[in-house]
Amino acid sequence: MLQETTAAAAAQTGGSNAAALSQMGFGNLLQEMLSNPGHFAVSWAVLLTLTLMSVLSIYWIVTNFIKNVRLKGTSDRVISTFWETPNAQDAIRFMEEQPRFEPFSKIALDAAQAAAHHQRHEGSRLVESLNRSEFVDRALRQGVTRESSRLESGLTVLATVGSTAPFVGLLGTVWGIYGALIRIGASGNASIDAVAGPVGEALIMTAIGLFVAIPAVLAYNFFTRLNRVTNNKFDTFAHDLHDFFATGSRVGEVGKR
Repeated sequence: MLQETTAAAAAQTGGSNAAALSQMGFGNLLQEMLSNPGHFAVSWAVLLTLTLMSVLSIYWIVTNFIKNVRLKGTSDRVISTFWETPNAQDAIRFMEEQPRFEPFSKIALDAAQAAAHHQRHEGSRLVESLNRSEFVDRALRQGVTRESSRLESGLTVLATVGSTAPFVGLLGTVWGIYGALIRIGASGNASIDAVAGPVGEALIMTAIGLFVAIPAVLAYNFFTRLNRVTNNKFDTFAHDLHDFFATGSRVGEVGKR
């Protein structure tokens, strides 16, 4: 009889523990937060902050992905067409027809406008203070810096999300466990069915923080690598443009003449 009673108690305890462990999901956490929003004010602030971080991260990931795909599809064509066009005016006209997001055409137009501006003011103080090469070089530097800055748009947000989201989630976990311990101490019930639910729900905040941070970190590293390659292409193109607008031909073409 005693064995039967012990077995029944163990079965009841096991069933209670299993039920407690099954109430550790995000749905249970959300239900608790909705039922008592004032008590979970910090948890709500953490959850809303992580949601905002996730939305911003996804937005900049998609935006930068589309930007890099378009850039990869147009950059080589724009550069090759510019150098293959025999007439400089036709090449400049082709650059003017490119969409606003295309950076190589904007850099070329900066150099062309600088060269034309310098030529129109020959004999003035501008020409006396800066020669043609220096004037074009300054315009190219400004153009490359501007387009490089545009490439990096959103990367600061991704870096911030990747570095801070885990700590925001950890804050939610620490505060949730703190509140759970206070409730457990007030009730005087420290069994597994009373502890597992609140503690498990609090740990979900850390998991959410990691889910928000990991894509942001991976995307930041990926786009930083792509931007480094593109910036190298900016520099190479800018050097060729400087040679062209300062001397009338690229360096490789000078040796062929």
